Amino acid sequence: MLYVYIEKLLIGSNFNQDNYDQIMDLNQTFVSHLSCSLTGEKYDASKIHNLSKIGKPLLVNYHLDQIKERITKPEISQTNLNGLWKYSFLLPVEKENRVSLNEVLTPLVTLNNVKKKIDFSGDLIVKDESYLPTASFKARGLCLAVSMAKQLGIKHMAIPTNGNAGAALAAYCARANIKCTVFCPEDTPEINVREINALGADTYLVNGFINECGKIVFEGKEETGWFDVSTLKEPYRIEGKKTMGLELAEQFNWKLPDVIFYPTGGGTGLIGMWKAFNELEELGWISKKPRMVAVQSDGCAPIFKAWKENKEFANLWENPKTVASGIRVPIAVGDFLIIRALNESNGFSITVSDEEILNDRDFISKQDGLLMCPEGAATFSALKKSLKQGLVSNNEKVVLFNCASGLKYPLSDVNSYIDKNKKVDYSKF
Repeated sequence: MLYVYIEKLLIGSNFNQDNYDQIMDLNQTFVSHLSCSLTGEKYDASKIHNLSKIGKPLLVNYHLDQIKERITKPEISQTNLNGLWKYSFLLPVEKENRVSLNEVLTPLVTLNNVKKKIDFSGDLIVKDESYLPTASFKARGLCLAVSMAKQLGIKHMAIPTNGNAGAALAAYCARANIKCTVFCPEDTPEINVREINALGADTYLVNGFINECGKIVFEGKEETGWFDVSTLKEPYRIEGKKTMGLELAEQFNWKLPDVIFYPTGGGTGLIGMWKAFNELEELGWISKKPRMVAVQSDGCAPIFKAWKENKEFANLWENPKTVASGIRVPIAVGDFLIIRALNESNGFSITVSDEEILNDRDFISKQDGLLMCPEGAATFSALKKSLKQGLVSNNEKVVLFNCASGLKYPLSDVNSYIDKNKKVDYSKF
């Protein structure tokens, strides 16, 4: 057995760098099974699955006891591997099936000028996901989903998207030579739609919201044979998003921040990070988990409403509207998992307005030179509101997630003009 071989590598040694790299190079995983996120019913991880029998997300389970015996924190930090594949021992993909576009460790950016302006004395840090392929954090989840599709022999994938997820799926499918079909609400930002199309996906606009695009994907599965890779409707996007939490833990030397503000639509990243923190806690690598905050828009806040009303599941949000298209998700299949993470972490949900989002996006870019996407800016708006409401202390260590490049979204027009043929009035500069 492969585990016996691994054990032989380690017996009588201090588990040096070469041994660690050998383990990471082995074509194996520590996956034990899949389980229904609501009932715990077990499923065979070697087979293709979407949702559980009762229509809830499936989660990947690992032999954490075996990982704990074989790998320690120092080896993680010392290895030459970079990006999300650095944590392959906590991922389900065999090495030969990894589909990669050179994913990197995304940086932590301190907002020192911004925090002075708002009189915040704690640490204010942005995890900037715009450095990933296709310039958004959707690359993490779709990287894993496509890699597992390759591993399981899937030939055609389809997705509903508000923009960035479609681009990421198109890119990784192109890399893996898998057919890709994408459905976007007709008001999806044009740059996102053009990006998806340019990356080779069959791209369609739909006169509806993302959940209605999702209905088209679901209802077409039998006739087309495509695999539905909608948010949380398969087990592996969450494993990719989980790596945000793994990276954070290592970047903070295994002492996590006090609070994480996360822009929440389908919530895969928030759920994934909470899963990562629970796994790291079981491994004994962290001792304290952060409070998780689900940030939503006033114009689309099903999770906020359900959490506020102390409900386990959220109702469909009618007529959703927000400039932050990535969090315009009127209903989420993982609603109860988001709410569970908020409650277990002593966190909360909060909403902000489009006016706050756009004003704060411009404020941050002009103060600290970081052009956040609207969803990312929403987390700063939420922090300010939370400070005023006493939900966050002024001296805490706070991480905000910027989930994509601000360049992928509409920006303000520039109308100032200089006529070179006329005398320049320098007094106005």
